[in-house]
Amino acid sequence: MSLPVRKSKVTTAAVCPLTESMALLRGAWAPNVVWYLSAEPRRFGELRHDIPRISARVLSARLRELEARGLVIRKVLDTSPPSAEYALTELGRELLPAIRALASVGQKLIAQGDVAGTGKVKPRRSLR
Repeated sequence: MSLPVRKSKVTTAAVCPLTESMALLRGAWAPNVVWYLSAEPRRFGELRHDIPRISARVLSARLRELEARGLVIRKVLDTSPPSAEYALTELGRELLPAIRALASVGQKLIAQGDVAGTGKVKPRRSLR
């Protein structure tokens, strides 16, 4: 005998607002790029330095995608050699409270020794 399906108490709309918001940040490293642009505009090389594990190819793709979604603006600088600077748009800045909240949870997990939210605690060295 199966259990009856309960009706969800969450209000629904024709289009899910959470899905739409999360779609803005889809793609590997997208939240990280937004995070590192939160303080000030950055050039491509500076972002590569900020996020050392990201490849140039992936960073370039994420910046193009975030620009197409309206989260990032690209400003070409009048320098030799030519350079570009990336900054968050107003829409991109609206995502910062959510990203800060996620980062706060991550800091708590790190402080507890929880490895990537798995519930597995890293063994700590004793000070003896």
